[in-house]
Amino acid sequence: MTVLRALALAWLDLLRPRILRLALMGAGLTILLFVALQSAVFWAVRSFVPGNWSLPWIGSLDVGSALSWGSLALFPLMGFFLMAPVAAGFAGLFAERVADAVEEIHYPARRGSSLDFMDGLLESLAVVAAVLLVAVVSLVLTPFLGPLAPVLLFGANGWLLGREFFQMAARRHMDEPQATALRKANGARVTLAGVLVAVALAVPVVNIAVPLLAAAAFTHLFHLLSGPAGPGSRYPRG
Repeated sequence: MTVLRALALAWLDLLRPRILRLALMGAGLTILLFVALQSAVFWAVRSFVPGNWSLPWIGSLDVGSALSWGSLALFPLMGFFLMAPVAAGFAGLFAERVADAVEEIHYPARRGSSLDFMDGLLESLAVVAAVLLVAVVSLVLTPFLGPLAPVLLFGANGWLLGREFFQMAARRHMDEPQATALRKANGARVTLAGVLVAVALAVPVVNIAVPLLAAAAFTHLFHLLSGPAGPGSRYPRG
């Protein structure tokens, strides 16, 4: 199956030193940001909440200190809700380098052209926005959908992630209308790959590396679906 083959190749690529180094950089930046956010919350509470409150029958209580240390409980909560979009954002900064490495290793005669910095940044922001939007909508609708909420979450996330990552890979080789035509012609497989990525993003710790895995997987998927380059290709490349 094309999608499973693309994902299997991407997992193997993730272990290659050149791509593994990028994955570790993305993971390090993600963890560093979360530590910085937690530290900011800790010191903000410590600075702005009065240190001692005098309560009847209890006496003096150091509320500021208690709340600042209690804020550390936010760390796993922030990780659960924000790890995926934050990791996706940092991964977007390295996605082009991952695609370059994958094509140099597997498709040396069919390498694409990297997007410029602003295009890459906009693609990265689009992925982050997609993940955050679906997370918020799913959270709001969970009381009404009950057990169907995960179906909405993974289905919508899969469609959005598949769309963004595939367009990112295809834009290296063709213009926007051609990339969109190829994606729509293979909509079911692109969405399925996106759903599998969305499921992996829900796994704590693993989700730090998943966006770079997705960048590699959709690069493979593009090449597997578009066929050979050349004058006779159904999807000519610029």
